[in-house]
Amino acid sequence: MKIALREVASVIRSKNAGPFELTFDVILKTDDMFKKMREADVINKKTVAALYCIEESDVISVVWFPSAKAVKATIVRPMASGALGERDVYGAQQHAPLMNFCFEL
Repeated sequence: MKIALREVASVIRSKNAGPFELTFDVILKTDDMFKKMREADVINKKTVAALYCIEESDVISVVWFPSAKAVKATIVRPMASGALGERDVYGAQQHAPLMNFCFEL
């Protein structure tokens, strides 16, 4: 059975982590879902790279935070914040691929 991340997360957001990096936060609704997803390694560097059509080497980190039921992924920003032609200076509109991410446990 496929599960949509947006159905099990209370928060999915993106933001700048400096001018050259984007970070994504996913806060899950339940401890049980957090545990299952972490054990199954649902969100990892390979997953993030595929979702954002980037090289796995451009995924800086994926860190799980049990006390917050959260996972944070950070990637190299495709364009520096505020660069000519860049359309999301705050990095706040980059979370859609995660919202549409579906997985199986």
